[in-house]
Amino acid sequence: MMKFEIIYRDRDSKARVGRMTMPHGIVETPAFLPVATQGTIKSLTSEELCGIGVQIICCNTYHLFLRPGHRTIEKLGGLHRFMHWERPILTDSGGFQVYSLSDLREVTDKGVRFKSHLDGRELFLGPEEAMEIQEALGSDIALVLDECPPYPTTWEYAQNSMRLSTNWAKRCKEIKKDKKQALFAIVQGGMYPDLREESAKSLVGIGFAGYAIGGLSLGEEKKVTQRILEHTLSFLPEEAPRYLMGVGTPEDILEAVKLGVDLFDCVLPTRNGRNGTLFTSSGKIAIKNSKFREDDSPIDSECRCSTCGHYSRAYLRHLFLAKEILACRLATLHNLYFYTHLMEKIRSAIIEEGRPREGLTD
Repeated sequence: MMKFEIIYRDRDSKARVGRMTMPHGIVETPAFLPVATQGTIKSLTSEELCGIGVQIICCNTYHLFLRPGHRTIEKLGGLHRFMHWERPILTDSGGFQVYSLSDLREVTDKGVRFKSHLDGRELFLGPEEAMEIQEALGSDIALVLDECPPYPTTWEYAQNSMRLSTNWAKRCKEIKKDKKQALFAIVQGGMYPDLREESAKSLVGIGFAGYAIGGLSLGEEKKVTQRILEHTLSFLPEEAPRYLMGVGTPEDILEAVKLGVDLFDCVLPTRNGRNGTLFTSSGKIAIKNSKFREDDSPIDSECRCSTCGHYSRAYLRHLFLAKEILACRLATLHNLYFYTHLMEKIRSAIIEEGRPREGLTD
Protein backbone atom coordinates (compact mmCIF):
# COMPACT_ATOMS: atom_id res chain seq x y z
CA MET A 1 0.00 0.00 0.00
CA MET A 2 1.20 3.52 -0.75
CA LYS A 3 2.38 5.82 2.04
CA PHE A 4 2.62 9.59 1.47
CA GLU A 5 4.47 11.97 3.77
CA ILE A 6 4.92 15.73 3.48
CA ILE A 7 8.53 16.52 4.41
CA TYR A 8 8.83 20.25 3.72
CA ARG A 9 6.51 23.16 2.99
CA ASP A 10 7.44 26.40 1.25
CA ARG A 11 7.24 29.58 3.33
CA ASP A 12 5.61 31.77 0.71
CA SER A 13 3.40 29.41 -1.28
CA LYS A 14 1.58 26.07 -0.97
CA ALA A 15 4.47 24.16 -2.53
CA ARG A 16 5.62 21.09 -0.64
CA VAL A 17 8.18 18.31 -0.85
CA GLY A 18 6.81 14.85 -0.20
CA ARG A 19 7.75 11.20 -0.21
CA MET A 20 5.62 8.44 -1.73
CA THR A 21 6.56 4.91 -0.63
CA MET A 22 5.18 2.19 -2.90
CA PRO A 23 5.80 -1.53 -3.55
CA HIS A 24 8.41 -0.78 -6.22
CA GLY A 25 10.22 2.09 -4.56
CA ILE A 26 10.16 5.63 -3.23
CA VAL A 27 9.24 8.72 -5.24
CA GLU A 28 10.27 12.17 -4.05
CA THR A 29 7.69 14.81 -4.96
CA PRO A 30 7.08 17.09 -6.78
CA ALA A 31 7.81 14.61 -9.55
CA PHE A 32 7.35 14.34 -13.31
CA LEU A 33 6.11 11.10 -14.89
CA PRO A 34 7.29 10.46 -18.46
CA VAL A 35 4.54 8.84 -20.53
CA ALA A 36 5.25 5.27 -21.62
CA THR A 37 2.19 4.85 -23.85
CA GLN A 38 2.90 1.34 -25.13
CA GLY A 39 4.95 0.22 -22.13
CA THR A 40 8.00 2.12 -23.35
CA ILE A 41 9.39 5.63 -23.47
CA LYS A 42 9.89 5.85 -27.22
CA SER A 43 13.51 5.16 -28.24
CA LEU A 44 14.92 4.80 -24.69
CA THR A 45 15.71 1.77 -22.54
CA SER A 46 14.74 1.37 -18.89
CA GLU A 47 18.43 1.48 -17.98
CA GLU A 48 18.77 4.89 -19.64
CA LEU A 49 15.71 6.20 -17.81
CA CYS A 50 17.14 5.08 -14.47
CA GLY A 51 20.46 6.63 -15.41
CA ILE A 52 18.95 10.11 -15.79
CA GLY A 53 16.99 9.82 -12.55
CA VAL A 54 13.42 9.03 -13.67
CA GLN A 55 11.58 7.86 -10.55
CA ILE A 56 8.19 6.80 -11.90
CA ILE A 57 6.51 6.43 -15.28
CA CYS A 58 2.92 6.55 -16.57
CA CYS A 59 1.68 3.70 -18.77
CA ASN A 60 -1.43 3.72 -20.93
CA THR A 61 -4.09 1.22 -19.90
CA TYR A 62 -6.12 1.60 -23.10
CA HIS A 63 -3.23 0.81 -25.45
CA LEU A 64 -1.90 -2.08 -23.34
CA PHE A 65 -5.41 -3.51 -23.12
CA LEU A 66 -5.63 -3.56 -26.92
CA ARG A 67 -2.07 -4.75 -27.52
CA PRO A 68 -0.63 -7.11 -26.30
CA GLY A 69 -3.51 -7.52 -23.82
CA HIS A 70 -3.53 -7.31 -20.03
CA ARG A 71 -3.85 -11.07 -19.57
CA THR A 72 -0.78 -11.65 -21.73
CA ILE A 73 1.20 -9.17 -19.62
CA GLU A 74 -0.10 -10.80 -16.44
CA LYS A 75 1.02 -14.26 -17.63
CA LEU A 76 4.46 -12.85 -18.37
CA GLY A 77 4.89 -11.60 -14.80
CA GLY A 78 3.18 -8.21 -14.84
CA LEU A 79 4.06 -4.90 -16.40
CA HIS A 80 7.22 -4.27 -14.37
CA ARG A 81 8.81 -7.54 -15.47
CA PHE A 82 7.40 -7.30 -18.99
CA MET A 83 9.08 -3.95 -19.68
CA HIS A 84 12.08 -4.43 -17.36
CA TRP A 85 11.20 -1.44 -15.15
CA GLU A 86 11.78 -2.01 -11.44
CA ARG A 87 10.61 1.40 -10.20
CA PRO A 88 7.00 2.56 -9.60
CA ILE A 89 4.42 2.68 -12.41
CA LEU A 90 1.17 4.65 -12.58
CA THR A 91 -1.48 3.43 -15.02
CA ASP A 92 -4.29 5.63 -16.24
CA SER A 93 -7.79 4.21 -16.63
CA GLY A 94 -8.10 4.53 -20.41
CA GLY A 95 -10.83 7.15 -20.02
CA PHE A 96 -8.97 9.94 -21.82
CA GLN A 97 -8.12 7.73 -24.79
CA VAL A 98 -11.75 6.70 -25.10
CA TYR A 99 -12.66 10.41 -24.88
CA SER A 100 -10.38 11.08 -27.85
CA LEU A 101 -12.27 8.42 -29.86
CA SER A 102 -15.49 10.47 -29.83
CA ASP A 103 -16.52 9.21 -33.28
CA LEU A 104 -16.07 5.58 -32.21
CA ARG A 105 -17.69 5.47 -28.76
CA GLU A 106 -20.98 5.39 -26.91
CA VAL A 107 -21.10 6.41 -23.23
CA THR A 108 -23.69 4.81 -20.94
CA ASP A 109 -24.16 4.59 -17.16
CA LYS A 110 -22.48 1.17 -17.22
CA GLY A 111 -19.38 2.27 -19.12
CA VAL A 112 -18.16 3.01 -22.63
CA ARG A 113 -18.71 0.93 -25.74
CA PHE A 114 -16.16 1.78 -28.39
CA LYS A 115 -14.38 0.50 -31.46
CA SER A 116 -10.68 -0.27 -31.43
CA HIS A 117 -8.65 2.22 -33.45
CA LEU A 118 -6.44 -0.72 -34.48
CA ASP A 119 -8.91 -3.11 -36.11
CA GLY A 120 -12.42 -1.79 -35.51
CA ARG A 121 -13.34 -4.47 -32.93
CA GLU A 122 -16.24 -3.46 -30.68
CA LEU A 123 -15.12 -3.37 -27.05
CA PHE A 124 -16.52 -2.33 -23.68
CA LEU A 125 -14.77 -0.53 -20.83
CA GLY A 126 -16.55 0.04 -17.53
CA PRO A 127 -15.29 0.63 -13.98
CA GLU A 128 -15.03 -3.10 -13.33
CA GLU A 129 -13.06 -3.71 -16.52
CA ALA A 130 -10.75 -0.75 -15.80
CA MET A 131 -9.88 -2.20 -12.40
CA GLU A 132 -9.47 -5.74 -13.77
CA ILE A 133 -7.03 -4.52 -16.44
CA GLN A 134 -4.93 -2.39 -14.08
CA GLU A 135 -4.74 -5.08 -11.42
CA ALA A 136 -3.55 -7.55 -14.07
CA LEU A 137 -0.89 -5.05 -15.16
CA GLY A 138 0.26 -4.75 -11.52
CA SER A 139 0.95 -1.03 -11.41
CA ASP A 140 1.72 0.73 -8.13
CA ILE A 141 -0.97 3.38 -8.74
CA ALA A 142 -4.23 2.81 -10.63
CA LEU A 143 -6.71 5.48 -11.69
CA VAL A 144 -10.49 5.26 -11.64
CA LEU A 145 -12.41 5.29 -14.90
CA ASP A 146 -13.75 8.74 -15.73
CA GLU A 147 -15.34 10.61 -18.60
CA CYS A 148 -13.39 13.66 -19.68
CA PRO A 149 -15.83 16.28 -21.05
CA PRO A 150 -14.75 18.15 -24.19
CA TYR A 151 -13.85 21.84 -24.21
CA PRO A 152 -15.86 23.93 -24.57
CA THR A 153 -18.96 22.28 -23.17
CA THR A 154 -22.19 23.35 -21.51
CA TRP A 155 -22.74 23.36 -17.75
CA GLU A 156 -25.43 20.68 -18.16
CA TYR A 157 -23.14 18.35 -20.07
CA ALA A 158 -20.27 18.92 -17.62
CA GLN A 159 -22.58 18.21 -14.66
CA ASN A 160 -23.88 14.94 -16.12
CA SER A 161 -20.34 13.88 -17.05
CA MET A 162 -18.96 14.75 -13.61
CA ARG A 163 -21.69 12.84 -11.77
CA LEU A 164 -21.22 9.85 -14.06
CA SER A 165 -17.48 9.92 -13.30
CA THR A 166 -18.18 10.12 -9.56
CA ASN A 167 -20.44 7.07 -9.78
CA TRP A 168 -17.80 5.19 -11.75
CA ALA A 169 -15.15 6.14 -9.16
CA LYS A 170 -17.30 4.69 -6.38
CA ARG A 171 -17.74 1.46 -8.34
CA CYS A 172 -13.99 1.28 -8.99
CA LYS A 173 -13.27 1.46 -5.27
CA GLU A 174 -15.94 -1.13 -4.44
CA ILE A 175 -14.68 -3.64 -7.02
CA LYS A 176 -10.95 -3.17 -6.43
CA LYS A 177 -9.26 -6.25 -4.92
CA ASP A 178 -5.51 -5.54 -4.87
CA LYS A 179 -4.85 -3.76 -1.57
CA LYS A 180 -1.18 -3.09 -2.42
CA GLN A 181 -2.16 -1.02 -5.46
CA ALA A 182 -3.07 2.59 -4.60
CA LEU A 183 -6.24 3.96 -6.23
CA PHE A 184 -6.46 7.61 -7.30
CA ALA A 185 -9.72 9.40 -8.09
CA ILE A 186 -10.04 12.01 -10.87
CA VAL A 187 -11.74 15.36 -10.27
CA GLN A 188 -13.80 16.55 -13.25
CA GLY A 189 -16.37 19.30 -13.84
CA GLY A 190 -15.11 21.21 -16.86
CA MET A 191 -14.38 24.91 -16.37
CA TYR A 192 -17.20 25.34 -13.85
CA PRO A 193 -16.04 26.06 -10.26
CA ASP A 194 -19.26 24.79 -8.67
CA LEU A 195 -18.97 21.44 -10.46
CA ARG A 196 -15.29 21.13 -9.57
CA GLU A 197 -16.20 21.70 -5.93
CA GLU A 198 -18.97 19.10 -6.05
CA SER A 199 -16.69 16.58 -7.75
CA ALA A 200 -13.83 17.07 -5.28
CA LYS A 201 -16.05 16.91 -2.20
CA SER A 202 -17.86 13.80 -3.43
CA LEU A 203 -14.63 11.95 -4.18
CA VAL A 204 -13.04 12.95 -0.88
CA GLY A 205 -16.19 11.67 0.81
CA ILE A 206 -15.69 8.27 -0.84
CA GLY A 207 -12.01 8.28 0.11
CA PHE A 208 -9.00 7.55 -2.12
CA ALA A 209 -5.23 7.25 -1.72
CA GLY A 210 -4.68 10.25 -4.00
CA TYR A 211 -6.52 12.72 -6.20
CA ALA A 212 -5.90 13.61 -9.84
CA ILE A 213 -7.19 16.75 -11.53
CA GLY A 214 -8.33 15.95 -15.07
CA GLY A 215 -10.01 17.82 -17.88
CA LEU A 216 -7.60 20.79 -17.99
CA SER A 217 -5.31 22.10 -20.74
CA LEU A 218 -7.84 21.11 -23.40
CA GLY A 219 -7.69 24.46 -25.17
CA GLU A 220 -8.77 26.92 -22.49
CA GLU A 221 -6.69 30.01 -21.68
CA LYS A 222 -3.93 29.47 -19.14
CA LYS A 223 -5.47 31.92 -16.68
CA VAL A 224 -8.63 29.76 -16.71
CA THR A 225 -6.55 26.64 -16.09
CA GLN A 226 -4.84 28.30 -13.14
CA ARG A 227 -8.10 29.56 -11.66
CA ILE A 228 -9.85 26.18 -11.90
CA LEU A 229 -6.79 24.34 -10.60
CA GLU A 230 -6.40 26.57 -7.55
CA HIS A 231 -10.13 26.35 -6.82
CA THR A 232 -10.13 22.55 -7.11
CA LEU A 233 -7.07 22.06 -4.91
CA SER A 234 -8.74 23.98 -2.08
CA PHE A 235 -11.19 21.08 -1.64
CA LEU A 236 -8.61 18.26 -1.68
CA PRO A 237 -7.03 16.88 1.51
CA GLU A 238 -3.56 18.09 2.45
CA GLU A 239 -2.40 14.62 3.44
CA ALA A 240 -3.02 13.05 0.01
CA PRO A 241 -0.90 13.45 -3.15
CA ARG A 242 -2.31 15.71 -5.88
CA TYR A 243 -1.72 14.78 -9.52
CA LEU A 244 -2.26 17.24 -12.38
CA MET A 245 -2.88 15.24 -15.53
CA GLY A 246 -1.50 16.20 -18.94
CA VAL A 247 0.00 19.57 -17.98
CA GLY A 248 3.65 19.82 -18.80
CA THR A 249 5.44 23.01 -19.82
CA PRO A 250 8.15 23.97 -17.32
CA GLU A 251 6.32 27.24 -16.65
CA ASP A 252 3.00 25.47 -16.00
CA ILE A 253 4.69 22.97 -13.70
CA LEU A 254 6.30 25.73 -11.63
CA GLU A 255 3.00 27.55 -11.19
CA ALA A 256 1.16 24.36 -10.27
CA VAL A 257 3.82 23.37 -7.72
CA LYS A 258 3.27 26.72 -6.01
CA LEU A 259 -0.40 25.79 -5.67
CA GLY A 260 0.42 22.45 -4.04
CA VAL A 261 0.51 19.91 -6.89
CA ASP A 262 2.79 16.89 -6.37
CA LEU A 263 2.71 14.87 -9.61
CA PHE A 264 2.70 15.72 -13.31
CA ASP A 265 2.63 13.78 -16.57
CA CYS A 266 2.85 14.98 -20.14
CA VAL A 267 4.06 13.81 -23.55
CA LEU A 268 5.64 17.23 -24.20
CA PRO A 269 9.33 16.48 -23.52
CA THR A 270 9.33 13.21 -25.47
CA ARG A 271 7.11 14.32 -28.37
CA ASN A 272 8.92 17.64 -28.72
CA GLY A 273 12.24 15.85 -28.59
CA ARG A 274 11.30 13.54 -31.46
CA ASN A 275 10.28 16.60 -33.48
CA GLY A 276 13.52 18.47 -32.81
CA THR A 277 12.41 20.93 -30.12
CA LEU A 278 14.79 20.86 -27.17
CA PHE A 279 14.44 22.39 -23.70
CA THR A 280 17.37 24.36 -22.30
CA SER A 281 18.12 26.57 -19.31
CA SER A 282 17.63 29.61 -21.57
CA GLY A 283 14.45 28.42 -23.32
CA LYS A 284 13.45 26.09 -26.15
CA ILE A 285 15.46 25.71 -29.35
CA ALA A 286 14.44 24.23 -32.70
CA ILE A 287 17.53 22.20 -33.53
CA LYS A 288 16.67 21.88 -37.24
CA ASN A 289 17.17 25.63 -37.69
CA SER A 290 19.96 26.48 -40.16
CA LYS A 291 21.77 28.65 -37.59
CA PHE A 292 22.92 25.47 -35.85
CA ARG A 293 24.60 24.03 -38.95
CA GLU A 294 28.14 24.76 -37.70
CA ASP A 295 27.40 25.19 -33.99
CA ASP A 296 29.90 23.03 -32.12
CA SER A 297 28.43 23.77 -28.66
CA PRO A 298 26.22 21.36 -26.69
CA ILE A 299 22.44 21.75 -26.61
CA ASP A 300 22.75 23.38 -23.18
CA SER A 301 26.11 24.26 -21.63
CA GLU A 302 24.57 23.92 -18.14
CA CYS A 303 23.21 20.41 -18.79
CA ARG A 304 25.03 17.29 -17.57
CA CYS A 305 23.19 14.70 -19.67
CA SER A 306 25.22 12.37 -21.90
CA THR A 307 23.84 14.03 -25.05
CA CYS A 308 25.21 17.41 -24.02
CA GLY A 309 28.40 15.80 -22.77
CA HIS A 310 29.30 14.19 -26.10
CA TYR A 311 27.36 15.70 -29.03
CA SER A 312 27.12 19.14 -30.63
CA ARG A 313 24.13 21.09 -31.86
CA ALA A 314 25.50 20.75 -35.38
CA TYR A 315 25.60 16.96 -35.10
CA LEU A 316 22.07 16.80 -33.68
CA ARG A 317 20.83 19.00 -36.54
CA HIS A 318 22.55 16.71 -39.05
CA LEU A 319 20.93 13.61 -37.53
CA PHE A 320 17.45 15.14 -37.71
CA LEU A 321 17.85 16.28 -41.31
CA ALA A 322 19.23 12.85 -42.24
CA LYS A 323 16.23 11.26 -40.45
CA GLU A 324 18.49 9.08 -38.33
CA ILE A 325 16.93 7.17 -35.40
CA LEU A 326 19.75 8.37 -33.15
CA ALA A 327 18.35 11.92 -33.41
CA CYS A 328 15.19 10.90 -31.52
CA ARG A 329 17.18 8.99 -28.91
CA LEU A 330 19.61 11.79 -28.11
CA ALA A 331 16.93 14.50 -28.10
CA THR A 332 14.52 12.49 -25.94
CA LEU A 333 17.27 11.64 -23.48
CA HIS A 334 18.20 15.31 -23.16
CA ASN A 335 14.61 16.55 -22.74
CA LEU A 336 13.78 13.98 -20.06
CA TYR A 337 17.02 14.77 -18.23
CA PHE A 338 16.02 18.44 -18.34
CA TYR A 339 12.58 17.67 -16.84
CA THR A 340 13.91 15.24 -14.23
CA HIS A 341 16.49 17.72 -13.03
CA LEU A 342 14.01 20.59 -13.18
CA MET A 343 11.97 18.69 -10.59
CA GLU A 344 15.11 18.07 -8.51
CA LYS A 345 15.88 21.80 -8.53
CA ILE A 346 12.29 22.59 -7.53
CA ARG A 347 12.48 20.18 -4.59
CA SER A 348 15.83 21.62 -3.51
CA ALA A 349 14.50 25.18 -3.71
CA ILE A 350 11.50 24.32 -1.54
CA ILE A 351 13.74 22.68 1.07
CA GLU A 352 16.23 25.55 1.09
CA GLU A 353 13.51 28.20 1.41
CA GLY A 354 10.87 26.13 3.16
CA ARG A 355 10.25 24.77 6.60
CA PRO A 356 9.96 21.21 7.89
CA ARG A 357 6.54 20.00 8.83
CA GLU A 358 5.91 19.92 12.56
CA GLY A 359 6.97 16.62 14.07
CA LEU A 360 9.35 15.72 11.23
CA THR A 361 13.11 16.11 11.18
CA ASP A 362 15.36 17.03 8.30
